[in-house]
Amino acid sequence: MSNQKPLHDLIDGRLALFQEFLKHPLQIGSVISSSRFLEYRVVETAGISSAKTIVELGPGTGGTTRAILKAMAQRSKLLSIENNPHLHTLVSRIKDDRLIAHLGNANGLKKILSMYGLDTPEVLISGIPFSTMSHVSGSQILETISSVLAPGGRFVAYQVSKRVACLCQPILGPGQMEVELLNIPPLRVYRWEKNRA
Repeated sequence: MSNQKPLHDLIDGRLALFQEFLKHPLQIGSVISSSRFLEYRVVETAGISSAKTIVELGPGTGGTTRAILKAMAQRSKLLSIENNPHLHTLVSRIKDDRLIAHLGNANGLKKILSMYGLDTPEVLISGIPFSTMSHVSGSQILETISSVLAPGGRFVAYQVSKRVACLCQPILGPGQMEVELLNIPPLRVYRWEKNRA
């Protein structure tokens, strides 16, 4: 089991991301893959090591997916949901028995979790661009995220804009935010924790 990314996969991933951004600019959060600094910050912010079930929305070329797999426990499961078929193929190539790569979208999250017989996730990480969605679509996805997240679970979103914070305010309350400057472009990393009550 190895999550190391060979050089040709790295080049293929960057080229694929650029091509898919040109085809679907509203679906792709950034034309440049996440830096290792951003990946590390996302993993640390989410508290991956203590989670048994982790969901990733919008894995892109799989850089953050690999970082999550590296940090998570051996008995944990990662459900990675990508709606772009080309990018899904790249994530599907990652060889790790703990990874479930699913082609679909965030609106079907409840059904997808049930399909794979997964427990309630303690961590949900999102790279999908909330800034390009309508208010209704973004709110629906965040409502779904909140409804499936375990009590005390963490929702982490890494975003260019602060729109996700506005959309999430009435659902999960105010979140915490840090900026990762060592990424192109610099991104906001948001974290919410679901009430245990």
